[in-house]
Amino acid sequence: MNDVLVFGLLFAAIAIGWFLGRRQGAPKAVAPDLPSQYYKGLNYLLDGRQDGAVDAFINALEVNSETLETHIALGNLLRKKGEVARAIRIHQNLLARPSLPRSQVHQAHLELARDYISAGLLDRAERLLLDLVQESTEQRRASHRHLLDIYQSERDWPSAIAQAEALLPRKSLLKGSAPAENDGAQPVPVVLAHLHCELAQEALERSDLHSAREELVRALARDKDCVRASLLLGDVERRAGNTKLAVKTLRKVRHQDADFVPETIEPLRQCYAELGDRQSLRQYLRECLEQNPVAPVVLALAEDLLANDGEAVAREFLTQQLSQQPSLRGLGRLISLQQAVASDPARENLEALYRLVEQLVAERPLYRCSHCGFTGQQLHWFCPGCKYWGTVRTLHSHNNE
Repeated sequence: MNDVLVFGLLFAAIAIGWFLGRRQGAPKAVAPDLPSQYYKGLNYLLDGRQDGAVDAFINALEVNSETLETHIALGNLLRKKGEVARAIRIHQNLLARPSLPRSQVHQAHLELARDYISAGLLDRAERLLLDLVQESTEQRRASHRHLLDIYQSERDWPSAIAQAEALLPRKSLLKGSAPAENDGAQPVPVVLAHLHCELAQEALERSDLHSAREELVRALARDKDCVRASLLLGDVERRAGNTKLAVKTLRKVRHQDADFVPETIEPLRQCYAELGDRQSLRQYLRECLEQNPVAPVVLALAEDLLANDGEAVAREFLTQQLSQQPSLRGLGRLISLQQAVASDPARENLEALYRLVEQLVAERPLYRCSHCGFTGQQLHWFCPGCKYWGTVRTLHSHNNE
C-alpha cells in the first residue's frame, strides 16, 4: 500500500480512538478503556502491516449511526487505492447491522454498489442500484448515474437511454422544467444524443436507413449541436440517394462546431462529385478557411487546386498559407509537390526531407480530448480517458499538425 493509504489508516485510527474515548466520558483517562483491537491495529500500522491494521480497526469500531461515516470513509479510501475486497467487507459489515436507520442502510448500499463496479461485478451492482432507485429518494439520482455507466460499458443502449431520461429534470405544468441538478457530470442531453447515435450506427450496419434516420432525428432533438448526429445523418441521406439533403446536413457542422469541419471534407467531396459540382466544394472550403484556417482545410483546398488548376497554383497556395499558418502536414505536402519540378540531386534531398517530415507527423497525435487531455490517432466519440461523449476532436495547434 502507498503512503496515502497509510495516512488514511492513521487518520481512521485517530478518529476511532477519539470516538471510543469520548464514549467513555471526558473525565476518565482514554487509554485504559480503549478496546484491545484498537491497540492491535496501531501496532500493525506502526509495524507496516496495513492489512492487519484494517481488520483490527474494523473490529474495534462499533457500527452505529455515529460511526457510519467513519466506516464509509475507510471503505472508500480502500476502494480508491485498489483494495476493493476489503472495501466490500467494510460496507457489507454495515449492512449486517439491522439497527441502522433506513437512510444510512441506503447509503451503505450505494457504496457497496460502487465497490462492485470497481471489482467488475456489474450484475451485482446493477441489482443493488435498481433496488435503490425504487426505495431511496436520496440515492436515486446517483443510482441512475451509475446504472447509466454500467449500461454504457455493456453497450446496452436502450437501457442506457432509459437511465439518462430518468436524469432529465421533471416538467411541471405550473413552473415548466425544474432545473437540472449539477452533479459535476456531463449534461444529460449531450449523453442522450450520443446514445441515439449509437443506435443509429447499429441500424446503419444493418442497412436500416429508416431506423437510423429516426434515431438521428431524436439525437438532434436532444442536442441540436451534436456534430456526430449531423455527420451520420449526412451519410444516411447520401446512401438513400438524397445527395442535396446530405450536403445541406453536412454543411451544418461548420455552425455546430468548426473544429469538426475536417470530418466533413471527404463526405462532402463524395457528394459534390455525385452532383458534378466541384465549384461548390471549393467555395465551401474557402469559407471554412476564412473561419478556421487549420491544416486539414488548407490541404483539402490545395488538393482541389491541384486537381483543377495544376501543380503550380497548388504550390503557390500552400506556400502562401504556410507563411501565415505553419504546419508539418502542409510542409510535407508542399515538399511532395516541389519534388515534381526539382532536378535529380535536389529531388533526392527533398525525398529525405519529406520522409523526415512524414515521420514527425506520424509520431504526433491527431486527436485530443478537450476534457481530460487524452490523445490518439483515431476519433473516439466516447473518450477512453474520461468517459465523456463528443469531447475528442482534431488537434489544430500548429506544432501538432
